[in-house]
Amino acid sequence: MIVHDFSNENSVLNQFVLEMRDVSIQKDSMRFRKNIERIGEILSYEMSKTLHYKTEVVKTPLGEKEMKVPETDIVVCSILRAALPLHTGVISFFDKAENAYISAFRHHADGDDAFEVIVNYLASPSVEGKTLILTDPMLATGKTLENVLKAFKSHGMPKQIHILSIIGAKPGIAYIQDKFPENTHLWIAAVDEKLNSRGYILPGLGDAGDLAFGVKL
Repeated sequence: MIVHDFSNENSVLNQFVLEMRDVSIQKDSMRFRKNIERIGEILSYEMSKTLHYKTEVVKTPLGEKEMKVPETDIVVCSILRAALPLHTGVISFFDKAENAYISAFRHHADGDDAFEVIVNYLASPSVEGKTLILTDPMLATGKTLENVLKAFKSHGMPKQIHILSIIGAKPGIAYIQDKFPENTHLWIAAVDEKLNSRGYILPGLGDAGDLAFGVKL
């Protein structure tokens, strides 16, 4: 897996991540969602540089011009529910992309720190021979992405996989490197050192789904 870590680069991306982490600013759920969306747009732009391109001729009022445009068949999949704003940012750049949605949630038995990831819903076109983009704001333990990959086995073999995430933990990134194909790309805005006993990123930002959409039962 190829990791594109923007943690150490100077760009406006850092401002959006800072606002998402800030305990005061992140309470504004509309702003929180918008920052996720904007990060999705930035990561999509960076990712677009690695896609396959073809040459097309466009007719203008004064002549013709050859231009290179992406030729990749793309399926964008959101991991519900926190990834919905990230998904919006991605498809605002890839107008012709197909869309998929999958649910994945942590189940802590008896309130213990240990948990399993449950996937119980997937709506997707075939991904056979296509470029699959998985969007998930928080890459913590990596178990969610592992289970999502397993769920997609019944929908074909993608030509390439791109994972777009905002904050990841080093242990989770290391974990999925052994689970995904070699031609997988991870595009991530920030990387934190560790996880707590319940598998949350430290320092992270908290629960992205709750901050974006409200606390769940």
